[in-house]
Amino acid sequence: MEFFATAAFGLEGLVKKELQRLGLEAKGEQGGARFEAAPEQAFRAILWLRTADRVLLIVGEKSVVTFDELFQFVQSLPWEQFLPRDARFPVSGKCARSQLMSVRDCQAITKKAIAERLKKRYRVNWCPETGAEYKIDVSIHGDVARLTIDTSGDALNKRGYRTWNGEAPIRETLAAALVMLSPRCDLLYDPCCGTGTLLIEAAYLRSRRAPGLTRRFACEDWPLFPRQALEQARQEAQDAFDPSRIGAVCGSDIDGTAIALCKRHIQQAGLGGRITVTQKDLRDLQLDTPAPLFLLNPPYGERLSDRKECEKLYRDLRRLKDRHPDCRMGVITAHTGFERCFGLRAGQKRRLYNGRLECEFLLY
Repeated sequence: MEFFATAAFGLEGLVKKELQRLGLEAKGEQGGARFEAAPEQAFRAILWLRTADRVLLIVGEKSVVTFDELFQFVQSLPWEQFLPRDARFPVSGKCARSQLMSVRDCQAITKKAIAERLKKRYRVNWCPETGAEYKIDVSIHGDVARLTIDTSGDALNKRGYRTWNGEAPIRETLAAALVMLSPRCDLLYDPCCGTGTLLIEAAYLRSRRAPGLTRRFACEDWPLFPRQALEQARQEAQDAFDPSRIGAVCGSDIDGTAIALCKRHIQQAGLGGRITVTQKDLRDLQLDTPAPLFLLNPPYGERLSDRKECEKLYRDLRRLKDRHPDCRMGVITAHTGFERCFGLRAGQKRRLYNGRLECEFLLY
């Protein structure tokens, strides 16, 4: 079967590499990476992918320019191979740069076409929709319609450990990407750790902990995915988890409330005692460990009233770097003047998105 792992802009290449490390042939394209897999292989991808948002099962793709063509195309697809008689199948949609631009009409037509196909194949007068949920999406871009079923349920960034958010949370998938894009060092330290997402994702990566280990996915309720194979894949992931590999992952923050939330998240992530966090002003921070990696998501100063305070923080970060001449530092920011305030050009830059904010990831 063909699948598509969706990803935020700038992360498509990382998702492709993750799939390849799982032994799958993958092709990166705008918005994610496409791959072919058996259901049990796809489940391993769903379980292990750190930087993807969702894994979609592709049912079909075709160029359509009229609503009648869309109806005929959707009805021609073998929905009975994926959806049982009692399947619930809500339909979402999106249209861009296409002749068919009414999302509501495309959703209604898709829903009707699937229902007509299932009624005919199952020889029933109506679809009860009382069983497992199969979220269907009709996406039309450049007159090409792609019909998919979402295997994930909740988005893959929902690892299950973050139940409280701080003032400026970073998405788990982006946090994992920043760790993967950073050089490996014995000590990883986040001096603006907030509620701990960067630290937890770093510890998960180091300990070979599957990000989806303790949560469920929509496809686990589908007959299409063999239960015994899924249980085996989850057990293999559990066996691979080795907290002793984490090493030194530490952080601090000036905000005591954020540190309290961070400690809760660390416990909920199953990493109690493996990550050290303290309440500390980064201006007072001095580490004895040689060549640490400082990795952080500082405030961006989006509001004009916060801008001067953020720029002062960036100058303090430069002093932190100067106090640790052998350190590496990775910073993600949406502030276009970060390098000016920091007083040094980054050795490497990468454009990424934190939610809808365009950011740069700067490596020193």
